[in-house]
Amino acid sequence: MLKLINDWYNQHFSNPQVAILVLILLIGSSVIIFAGGILTPILAAVVLAYLLDGGVEWLRQFKIPRTIAVLVVFSLFLLSITLLLLVLAPMLLKQASQFVVAVPNMISNGQQVLMLLPEKYPNIISEEVVLEILNSLRTHVTQASQQVLSFSIASVFDLIAFMVYLVVVPLLVFFFLKDRNSILQWFSSFLPADRSLVSKVWKDLNLKIAGYVRGKFLEILIVWVITFVTFLFFGLQYSMLLSFLVGVSVLIPFVGAVIVTIPVVAVAYFQWGYTNDFIYVMIAFAVIQFLDGNLLVPLLFSEMVNLHPAAIIIAVLFFGAIWGVWGVFFAIPLATLIHAIINAWPADDAIKPPALKA
Repeated sequence: MLKLINDWYNQHFSNPQVAILVLILLIGSSVIIFAGGILTPILAAVVLAYLLDGGVEWLRQFKIPRTIAVLVVFSLFLLSITLLLLVLAPMLLKQASQFVVAVPNMISNGQQVLMLLPEKYPNIISEEVVLEILNSLRTHVTQASQQVLSFSIASVFDLIAFMVYLVVVPLLVFFFLKDRNSILQWFSSFLPADRSLVSKVWKDLNLKIAGYVRGKFLEILIVWVITFVTFLFFGLQYSMLLSFLVGVSVLIPFVGAVIVTIPVVAVAYFQWGYTNDFIYVMIAFAVIQFLDGNLLVPLLFSEMVNLHPAAIIIAVLFFGAIWGVWGVFFAIPLATLIHAIINAWPADDAIKPPALKA
């Protein structure tokens, strides 16, 4: 047994390039797992820097110096953040509060619909079970409403942390953009001189992560705007809040679309009932989801759609369980990293040490 393990190790890890790559992956994973909470603002800044660096590189195509390009892109970024905080955030908070307050009424109105189930399917569900489910839901929703609407001491500390992040993250984004090459060279100085395998994996991963972050941002924005215009056209309540949830749901492939459908259906049904307006909104929502998955995603992520849907779902579940929201967001790039490592891994003939000449 020990001989088999030793032979397997020598076959796959005897190459110094492989050992360096594995060591870097272990160190990086350990840092994120054990210090992920502390590194949250840094991770957020890295994501935003990836997003904005595309704009900087686009301006540089017109012979604009990098410093000026960074200042222009960063200024537009600050303007966008300001508009988000002053215009969109109050609307979202207002509609979120109204929605949370209205949920108990929705449950009460839905009780009549659910109470019809024991009459139609007495062998499957009883009236007592329905009442127990409704009472449990009403209790949990009421508690959640009180927590959302109450301004506790914990909310004060969360607000202070948010204000700190609001200053720290943009500063980190600016320096990451301005000194990108210097930072990468500084990190490279800690690596061995002979790191061809690491460089190959990094080059492939860097391009795909950059494309993924920018593509995902565009997907969220496009889906959000189109959904908002559609809901507003039909006069659906909480249009801004629901469209925002639909946009953000694209962060979780496949699963997000299913989850966000629940509040959309609930609001539409309790606003109109089973009428033509309800059917039209559901058809329009289904069309948006279909076009997102079958047209927009292939256009924005043409280099990543070769991942099997099962692999994407497994990646979302696995990395989401380990790293939470960041794991969900980076599930596809991390799956792509694994794919890139497998492709770049030296073949058996390349790993084996050269035979000694007689």
